[in-house]
Amino acid sequence: MEAERLARAEARANKVAKVYSEEEKTQRKERVAKAKDALSRSVGIKGEHVAPARAALKKFLQNLNAPNQPDDAQFEMLVEAPFKAPPKKKTNDRRF
Repeated sequence: MEAERLARAEARANKVAKVYSEEEKTQRKERVAKAKDALSRSVGIKGEHVAPARAALKKFLQNLNAPNQPDDAQFEMLVEAPFKAPPKKKTNDRRF
């Protein structure tokens, strides 16, 4: 356990700060603004699909500095998810 603690302390001391380009910074700011806007607009919406979609947006904002960010298409789906109801499941129930 002592070796793990020392390894973590050394890793913190030798940590190199990630440098983002101006293009990456503006893209991150735009994504944060879109995600926050989608969260604020989806407050009053009802449906089973809304809560998981809002949770995914919140998780995106919490893990903004994680290395595995979604690409543009996935991000757009993430932002639009609270507003699009999933298609209804077809049933074989033929009662009239």
